[in-house]
Amino acid sequence: MALFDLPLDELHAYRSDSTEPEDFDAFWEKTLQQAREHGLDARFEPVETGLTTVDVYDVTFAGFGGHPVKGWLRLPAGATGPLPLVVEFLGYGGGRGLPHESLLWASTGRAHFVMDTRGQGSAWGGGGDTADPVGAAPAYPGYMTRGIDAPENYYYRRVITDGVRAVEAARSHPLTDATRTVALGASQGGGLSIAVGGLVPDLVAVAPDVPFLCDFPRAVTLTDRHPYREIGLFLKTHRGRAAEVRRTLSYFDGVHFAARGRAPALFSAALEDQTCPPSTVFAAFNAWGHEDKTVEVYDFNDHEGGGPFHEAAKVRWLRSYA
Repeated sequence: MALFDLPLDELHAYRSDSTEPEDFDAFWEKTLQQAREHGLDARFEPVETGLTTVDVYDVTFAGFGGHPVKGWLRLPAGATGPLPLVVEFLGYGGGRGLPHESLLWASTGRAHFVMDTRGQGSAWGGGGDTADPVGAAPAYPGYMTRGIDAPENYYYRRVITDGVRAVEAARSHPLTDATRTVALGASQGGGLSIAVGGLVPDLVAVAPDVPFLCDFPRAVTLTDRHPYREIGLFLKTHRGRAAEVRRTLSYFDGVHFAARGRAPALFSAALEDQTCPPSTVFAAFNAWGHEDKTVEVYDFNDHEGGGPFHEAAKVRWLRSYA
């Protein structure tokens, strides 16, 4: 599809109509406090991969509810000193994959921690290894409506909490430098990096690519592509529950996390992106709380965004921060 959203000049001025709950901060403070009542219990087990340039560790840590969450920590082979740390979150449906995948960030001399996404990891890539042991009310197939009856039950409450705990777990390794921590990811991973950027106050940089989970009021009415469409299909069956759903989603909207962002940020948006429409990305970018922020725009791309071109842009950009 050619351009379908707002013109670029209007995107730069666009502001979301998403209503922030009055108890947004209290909700997340309580959620993270409850998670930290469980010991982090971060464990790093060396993995034999046959790689000569990268050392890989199989990671387990306690996420939401103390549930075990998996990850990979990749380090430049033979690293001896604290390294800048890149924490990466994954796109919708994917898992942490196999140990030898995703070697870019360790190849730049940084520590690279990738978090498995609970309950996902079966749609693409090398798979995932983290269950979601929490039950939920009736939901449309996928993850967007699991527990959508109340903020306390919503699936992304658990995933975002896992994301904050992932930063804490990665920082606990002796070869990572907690003072030079970056959060990044694409699509769902971009949305999670925005959320973590709003909840972890001392990151040095955040880089969300074509982020998902932003500006729910516009997203669910503008695009009929999944995953946002899951919400519309839920409401198609559960008539009259739109206000309840909007209330739940407001606690997880990247726009509100972005307003609390305290680190420099590099966003990306694609103007033909029907999965995460550019106006929803700009809603988060325009709300981002730190004045040092940039958005790379890919005019003729869909949800692939900048792809390897944007990876190169991130590598260049991060040199100034970590």
